[in-house]
Amino acid sequence: MAVAVVLLTIALVLVIALLAAAGAAKLARMDGASYPAALTRAATTFAAVITLAATVTAAVAALY
Repeated sequence: MAVAVVLLTIALVLVIALLAAAGAAKLARMDGASYPAALTRAATTFAAVITLAATVTAAVAALY
């Protein structure tokens, strides 16, 4: 049961990271950025969400 929860949580974090990256790319394109610049912003946003999830996980794990 715990493995299923971990896998579902990982999937949820990845989906949220992808949605945030897509939103950042769309906003960049609407702002007039080129495709490479929009892709860079999307990659930065994706990495930031994954890093935030890892930081929160480490902080929660330190509590136990």
